[in-house]
Amino acid sequence: MRITMHNLNIIRNKTERSRLLACLMVFAITLLSACIEIQSSSHGTSRNNTADTHKQETGQAKNVILFIGDGMGVSTITAARIFDGQSKGMEGEENSLAFDNFENVALIKTYNTNAQVPDSAGTATAIMSGYKTNIGTINVRPDQKYEGCGSIPAIKTLTDRSHLAGKSVGIVTTTRITHATPAAMFAHADNRNWESDNEVPKEAKEAGCKSIAQQMVESEAEIIMGGGTSKFSENQLSTLKANYTYAESKDDMKNFKDGKLRALFSKSHMSFEADRDPAKQPSLAEMTETAIRNLKSNQEGYVLMVEAGRIDHAHHGTNAFRALTDAQALNEAVKVAIDMASEETLIMVTADHSHVFTMAGYPVRGNPILGLVKSIDQTTGLPSNNYEKALDGKPYTTLGYHNGPNLRATNDESLTDEIVHDRNYQQQTAVPMGYETHGGEDVALFGHGPGSENIRGVMEQNKISDIIDLALGLN
Repeated sequence: MRITMHNLNIIRNKTERSRLLACLMVFAITLLSACIEIQSSSHGTSRNNTADTHKQETGQAKNVILFIGDGMGVSTITAARIFDGQSKGMEGEENSLAFDNFENVALIKTYNTNAQVPDSAGTATAIMSGYKTNIGTINVRPDQKYEGCGSIPAIKTLTDRSHLAGKSVGIVTTTRITHATPAAMFAHADNRNWESDNEVPKEAKEAGCKSIAQQMVESEAEIIMGGGTSKFSENQLSTLKANYTYAESKDDMKNFKDGKLRALFSKSHMSFEADRDPAKQPSLAEMTETAIRNLKSNQEGYVLMVEAGRIDHAHHGTNAFRALTDAQALNEAVKVAIDMASEETLIMVTADHSHVFTMAGYPVRGNPILGLVKSIDQTTGLPSNNYEKALDGKPYTTLGYHNGPNLRATNDESLTDEIVHDRNYQQQTAVPMGYETHGGEDVALFGHGPGSENIRGVMEQNKISDIIDLALGLN
């Protein structure tokens, strides 16, 4: 064919159409792949090296400090913010907690693979290991049983991954160190209740599973602090004392200078902040300060997990006062981290799950958060001098629980300020149960520092682990 200008234009048009078609095909394939990846990760049962579907270029962090307020749902944060402000003489609502000012925030979906409302074992596994798993299991995949906690566990803990990168690891909690959340830093267990040797069934031991206490003894984490001596045998405690600097009191902890620390301050859980003897037990902030001061000597960096674990326990007992004072203690620990950590540190604050804890009743601005409801007088538009009344003719509190041990209908006493402001007061509940349960709604994740730009939107809980790994360059 003779090449004329007309024929040349036809050829060019065909070429351009072919190129356009090829580009569209590439785009379609890329989009399809992305959709498949998003769909496959939505169940959250496997790791993925992307932080989320909105991933940005991440900053490089040298250190990570992860704060977990156990059971610190959004309603707890709001109430704690007001409680903290009112303790300073403010109305309360205008107050800000330290992490309220973090520039990156996301909502986190907390469900377990087999449970709509989760527990701390499954959620802690998701946060720290990158796998959503069954309720009650620690670093064991849903399709595994004893083989998941045997001699060749399939899941690497955050401690394992951090050490492979040459980083030091710290674990701080106010619960027993063998409790679900801190255990997720170093242990594998098909049952979170396998805290001590005598709580592991025979068949599990034969399959190679060890108690969480024994795994803590064998852990190479540089610093471990919490409670729970009752879960350790005499031989295990002797091993800890022989191989590490061992602390049993606040003074022991203060005298620690360098090396590896094992600190067990109580037989079971440490005291609630409201009941803590400051001469004997350190605060969460003091433990955080000790951990950071010693961990930062590693030039390769560190990873520190700090849990305010007893927020959860106070909620289970429907005792809002102790839940809020322990949330306030967490806030003080976050302040320490902000002051001490370098600019190369990613600081995150989150919860493993929420509780069925509510704020309600239209109280007037500045109404005591633990008090009875006084609202706005609809006639004058001014704060009322009288308590609001329920249909039973009795006043009620701003804070309450959906379920728990203190059913309102069984309480014939009219409430007074004296009653509800007592530190032992249990908020009333709607559904009678021996203890209050967890909630299933999303929790918040706050982030500051390099890598925190990937904290945004609504995210699967196991993506928190990916954010950590991306920021630190872990495998």
